[in-house]
Amino acid sequence: MRDLVVREYSSLTGIAGPLLFLDHADGLAFGEVVDVLVGEERRRGQVIEVHRSRAVVEVFAGTRSVGTKETRVAAQGEPAMLGVGLELLGRQLDGSGRPVDGGPPVLPEAYWDVNGAPINPVARAFPSEPIETGVTAIDLLNTLVRGQKLPIFSGFGLPAGELAVRIAAQARAEDNFVVVFAAMGIPHREAGYFREYLEQSGQLERTVMFVNLADDPAIERLLTPRLALTAAEFLAYEKERHVLVILTDMTNYCEALREVATAREEVPGRRGFPGYMYTDLAQLYERAGRWRGRSGSVTQLVILSMPDDDITHPIPDLTGYITEGQIVLSREMHRKGVDPPIDVLPSLSRQMQAAIGDEQRALAGQLYATYAEGRDLRRLVAIIGEASLSETDRRALEFADRFERTLVGQRGERRTLEESMTAAWTLLEPFRAEALKRIPRALLDRVRGSESPSCEA
Repeated sequence: MRDLVVREYSSLTGIAGPLLFLDHADGLAFGEVVDVLVGEERRRGQVIEVHRSRAVVEVFAGTRSVGTKETRVAAQGEPAMLGVGLELLGRQLDGSGRPVDGGPPVLPEAYWDVNGAPINPVARAFPSEPIETGVTAIDLLNTLVRGQKLPIFSGFGLPAGELAVRIAAQARAEDNFVVVFAAMGIPHREAGYFREYLEQSGQLERTVMFVNLADDPAIERLLTPRLALTAAEFLAYEKERHVLVILTDMTNYCEALREVATAREEVPGRRGFPGYMYTDLAQLYERAGRWRGRSGSVTQLVILSMPDDDITHPIPDLTGYITEGQIVLSREMHRKGVDPPIDVLPSLSRQMQAAIGDEQRALAGQLYATYAEGRDLRRLVAIIGEASLSETDRRALEFADRFERTLVGQRGERRTLEESMTAAWTLLEPFRAEALKRIPRALLDRVRGSESPSCEA
């Protein structure tokens, strides 16, 4: 290991929010990690801008009680690193990567740059194998695929956090499957709920948790997802694990990004967010994927809360451009008591078709078509009344209600894909073969002629 030369700078010229402005900072490099020395206290920071002899340092623990005269900045020429190893499994760390579960320090096998390294597009393997989450609306209708990045668009007050931790506990792929769970800006109560749920489900030992609490420095939220993805990349590409990374809530991350941009007095973009937010989010989301010749994979399930339930807000809008579909939670479904309240019509998984069999493909298409017809009839009934509907229309209207109540709604139970498909075939039983136009007649005859419909994976 090479010796590191420590350089100190004491030429602070200004402080704004979590930022320190340095002059005569020759030798500092962009992305370099530094120690901010305030008397006997030592705080971690990172260089986020360099211009000639001037530099801007982002302090992870904030700049409270920091003055320009007595504060020094010590640098060793190293980027932000995370100690990685199999000992991370079963541990809970804070947003800076320090253990907060009362256990011993993590003994790392190696140190990895938290900024990661881009995957050469030529080296990427196309996602084609599903991850079973235990949630019917995802597994059957919007399949999550290994190496995919799939966001969940929620609204404030909807149970996105509960869905996230449920998936973390229920998800299955193979024996070498692990979960990296990163929470940003959450209250203590929610953090305790996440850990308790995973402990009770018996899945904590296969999970790495990074938790940035609401009263932790907001600037730390910019580091939290990078630490989580670095741990995931090590487990996937060095230890050949299939890793599901759950990031919640990316809205809090973007708010922290805006806070830093405001402190730097940058020209704001849409709704005050920085113009480079698209690039910043892409740097995170594009770390999902699979490498040719390696058996591991990194899959991302990104949860974000849409302000005012506005799907055109910059955060979900930009996320939708980068990722491969979306799962949308509905406030109306939540009011009806549907759990989880997933609205399948605006939901989409662009990688799904490469990972499912012919039976599931035909069944999902028919479910979508019949449910969409029933939703349209609801609006019609509000105008002309149900008495004016034909028998076929009444059947479709009834199907929409049963679809939401018994197929999308699970009341916390876990379903395998086969159980989900059996429940779907049961829903379609009242329809004559002529009405099920999306299902090949040969498949329909085979399924209805058998006592127990099965899945063609």
